[in-house]
Amino acid sequence: MFIDHAKITVKAGKGGDGAVAFHREKYVASGGPDGGDGGKGGNVVFQVDDNLSTLADFRYKRKYVAPSGENGRGARCNGKSGKDLIVRVPRGTLVKEAETGRILADLSSDEPQVIAKGGRGGWGNIHFATPTRQTPRFAKPGTPGESFELILELKLLADVGLVGYPNVGKSTLVSVVSEAKPTIGNYHFTTITPVLGVVRLKDGRSFVMADIPGLIEGAGEGVGLGHQFLRHVDRCRLLVHIVDVAGSEGRDPKQDFEIINTELKKFNPELAERPMLVAGNKCDLATDEQIEDFKNYVEGKGYEFFPIMAAIRYDVDPLLNRISELLSKLPPVKRYEPEPLPQKPVEDFEKNAVKITKQDNIYMVEGEWLLQVINSVNFDDYESLQYFQRVLIQTGVIDALRDAGIQEGDTVSIYEIEFDFVE
Repeated sequence: MFIDHAKITVKAGKGGDGAVAFHREKYVASGGPDGGDGGKGGNVVFQVDDNLSTLADFRYKRKYVAPSGENGRGARCNGKSGKDLIVRVPRGTLVKEAETGRILADLSSDEPQVIAKGGRGGWGNIHFATPTRQTPRFAKPGTPGESFELILELKLLADVGLVGYPNVGKSTLVSVVSEAKPTIGNYHFTTITPVLGVVRLKDGRSFVMADIPGLIEGAGEGVGLGHQFLRHVDRCRLLVHIVDVAGSEGRDPKQDFEIINTELKKFNPELAERPMLVAGNKCDLATDEQIEDFKNYVEGKGYEFFPIMAAIRYDVDPLLNRISELLSKLPPVKRYEPEPLPQKPVEDFEKNAVKITKQDNIYMVEGEWLLQVINSVNFDDYESLQYFQRVLIQTGVIDALRDAGIQEGDTVSIYEIEFDFVE
């Protein structure tokens, strides 16, 4: 079964806690702190696997959790970092955050993508020793790893997409110009999954052609199989609209042409602007007058027309040569850029509970919601820093620190962020 949509949950590993330990050795008095740091939590990494063609595996396993980092130990021994969890997906998979629809990654290249970052390991007490604090009896805990509920959406990577009504000859054309062997039958929806084929021309040029399952009126709203597979047209650089020019099933070719174009536009207005060639198939069943009439109609709308008989490969080469010529001038296959985490308006924040622990004038603030705020802040940007400060004030963190007894110049530690408190 062809599965091109899945919903899963991923969670990166928690960072290991730092250790509180002191050096113990014969003849060494007051050895001092030597607690090691916790290990980093494992990341959740997505990797393209060309042996996969669908998202079927994600129907049965929906939760992916990376290992946590080990805690630090005495004798300055750092904990071992958690191993990254590799999730393999077919090429062309889009990874989106389920709640917001934000694109996290486009798995179209061989480069692995870190989707959920593991938590940072906590510092051992060795880091907190100062001339005035020689025996720190505290350490930092590790931070939680990122977790997301994700939508995986497969969008096939093809240069050319064949669109049109069912049973107009799309599968037949793919089968005669490439090594692909789609199921071909004289009935609607013979093709129920997209089929990719590599077309190789005599001069060495090649391109990837996709046979998109037949569309019908209402496909943009989910009628038939169209809505499920229209997403695979989205990346195609060029569309070839196959039309039964003979009207062999009692339909009007002109009406078919307009209906399919309307459905493409409903699904994504950009598709209406995509370069398109029109191939009139089954010319052996049509009269010369029918072919000429449809050709004049299509060319009157600004499209190039190619009469073909796909079953016997008649006049297919001019179409393929024109496709290759156009592809050489068109931009590469569409890639989606990851979208940054938006900063939530300060006015939308309510007072949130935080845990404050005081250790030798260091006030450690914990609260999982703060991690989301930190991830959205660019600490090298002044305006972003101002946003972070407003969030701390409006959510009651600053008031909670005052209630805990913080004084001017004391250190505030919020996970990996540290700063001196200033009134």
